[in-house]
Amino acid sequence: AVSARGYLALAERPVERITVTGSLAHTRAQAVKDMVQPALAGGFLRADLVLMREQLEGLPWIFEATVRREWPSTLAIHVVEQRPIARWGENGFLNHVGEVFHSGHAQEEVELPLLAGPKGSASQMMATYRRLVELLAPLDLAVARLTRDERGELAATLVGGTRLLFGDEHFLERVHRFAVLYRVELGQRFGEVERVDLRYATGAAVAFNEASQVAVAAGL
Repeated sequence: AVSARGYLALAERPVERITVTGSLAHTRAQAVKDMVQPALAGGFLRADLVLMREQLEGLPWIFEATVRREWPSTLAIHVVEQRPIARWGENGFLNHVGEVFHSGHAQEEVELPLLAGPKGSASQMMATYRRLVELLAPLDLAVARLTRDERGELAATLVGGTRLLFGDEHFLERVHRFAVLYRVELGQRFGEVERVDLRYATGAAVAFNEASQVAVAAGL
C-alpha cells in the first residue's frame, strides 16, 4: 500500500519547468510551451511524450522535435526548424529533403528561388533544381525560378531575367548544350538575351531583348 501510494505520488508529480532548446528563427519558445501544456495535466510521468512530439512537428516551421523527461520535474524539448531551400507554388516552401511545408505567410523568405510543378512532383523538382544549380554554377549563373507545367515542360528563369526552355525530355543533355552555347557564343552579351529555347534535337533558338534587336537593326 505504501509503495502504491508512493508510485501515485510520483506519477502525479507536476511538471514544474519546461526548457526549449534549438535555433529558433520562425518559432517562439513560448508557442512551443503553450502547445504541450494541455498534455501535462496528468503529471510528470503520465505526460504522453510521443503525442507532444507529434503535435510540435505539426507546427508550420518545426521539422523535428524531441521531448524527454529530466528528473525531478523538467520537460526538455529540443526543436529543429525547417530549412527552406525554395518557395513552392503560391504559398508553400520546400525544405532540405524536398518536402513541402506551409507557413501561412506566403511573403516569408521571398529571396528564395521559386519552384512550381504538378501535384506530387516536389521532391523531383528539388532534385532537378539542385542539378541545374550545380551545372550552372561554373558559368556564374543562378536560378530564380524553375517550373514544370502539366504537360511536363520544364523552364527556368535565371537571376537577371533570361528564360531557358528545356521541354519535357533530355534535360541534362540540353543543359550541357546551353553551357557550350554560353561559353562559345552568348557569354559576352548574355544580358541582352531574353530567352534560349533548347527544345530541339540540336542547337537552340535565341531571342534577344527588344533594345538589343533595335541596336542590331541600326548596325550598332
